[in-house]
Amino acid sequence: MNRLLVLLLCCMPSLLFAQAPATEQWVVTTDLWGNPAYQLLTLERAGKQLKGVFDGDPLEGERVGNDLRFVVTDARKQTYVFSGKVNGESLRGTADYPDSNNPQSRATHAFTARRLPPRPSGPPRVHTFKPTTWSNEFSAHRTPVLTVWPGDTVRTTTLDSGGMDAQGLTRALFGNPQTGPFFVATANPGDTLVVRLKRLRLNRTFADSLDSIVGRALNPGLAAKATELGKPVRWKLDLERGVASPEKPTERLKQFTVPLRPMLGGLAVAPGFGAAPLSTGDTGRFGGNMDFNEVVEGNTVFLPVSQPGALLYLGDAHAAQGDGETSQYALETSMDVEFTVDVLHGKAPPSTPRVESPTHLMALGQGGSLDDALRSATAGMAQWLEQDYGLTLSESAQVLGSSVQYVVANLAGRSVGVAAKLEKARLAGVSPAGK
Repeated sequence: MNRLLVLLLCCMPSLLFAQAPATEQWVVTTDLWGNPAYQLLTLERAGKQLKGVFDGDPLEGERVGNDLRFVVTDARKQTYVFSGKVNGESLRGTADYPDSNNPQSRATHAFTARRLPPRPSGPPRVHTFKPTTWSNEFSAHRTPVLTVWPGDTVRTTTLDSGGMDAQGLTRALFGNPQTGPFFVATANPGDTLVVRLKRLRLNRTFADSLDSIVGRALNPGLAAKATELGKPVRWKLDLERGVASPEKPTERLKQFTVPLRPMLGGLAVAPGFGAAPLSTGDTGRFGGNMDFNEVVEGNTVFLPVSQPGALLYLGDAHAAQGDGETSQYALETSMDVEFTVDVLHGKAPPSTPRVESPTHLMALGQGGSLDDALRSATAGMAQWLEQDYGLTLSESAQVLGSSVQYVVANLAGRSVGVAAKLEKARLAGVSPAGK
């Protein structure tokens, strides 16, 4: 008996390996004639045999030593053949693709890949990240600063829109420099990234703005009087009292204060394949420089994922801001940020950024004009009501017509924003979809 037990124990590692193939995840970068395409690769290895998924399509292959080869078959039965060599946490080789213009031809592309770290055992983790570099683009090409998993929390900091930190030192180029990107494991194109803003705290006692009114808010008569506007205004931030006031007020503004309400002007994921990196002053379906004053502590932001890992950026902190950011700059400052991420799979991503507060649903439409932004916001809210409450368009029209509120979110950028808001209490009697 003892001898049999020893033999069984000696064989257990190989038996376990046969039952549970080793799983690896990689982010593959394929050079398509100078255009990098980023795709997620999951490999399951049992001995020499490989199985898995590449960008949503199944694959089979083998690995011998550090050499591997696998074949991906897409929904149209076209095959993509990858051959490469593993070197530690990296992989390099060539990919044989179908020629998109000639069915009888093939095209060879170089590829590289980096292995993602395995998910740590135990509960979700809290990461403290101190940035040393910042980005002036929302880009898929920037190396992620940190890999996190759904449920993880990140504590980090932002600069102000001019690139100044909590000590008043310039650390980055002006123009809304962003912290990130953060790679969110398991997030893939077609998913929805969920960002829960747990804590937004001002970390200095001053903010900067302008005595300006954006051109979109000026009629001809007001524009004629506004030629001397655009001068900088420094604000004092009284963190104990929770108010801001001009540092050098005029006589009439000596008693003028505004309540502090810290918010993130910038929150975005990287744009998808074929889209050039976008300025941190731009907005779109991916989020961006939204300058929406409901991106505050306690609220949750939903963004559509277009790249593996989503690649989350954040920055452009404001101590306070009125609707529209009509002074061109809000009360620009730096901030300590704490957020938690999650990923929604298997559900159509939102057509517009969404913000959910304890009391409201908010769909943020963005466009080149207020009309375009309004249409986008309305469509985004109708999609939300259909997805989460199962409402038909007729039913959504009745809800919107009786209950929707529209807010001008942003007037200061190249595009503008309009938010459609619905009070959750109005939907209390509507059964969520699927229930």
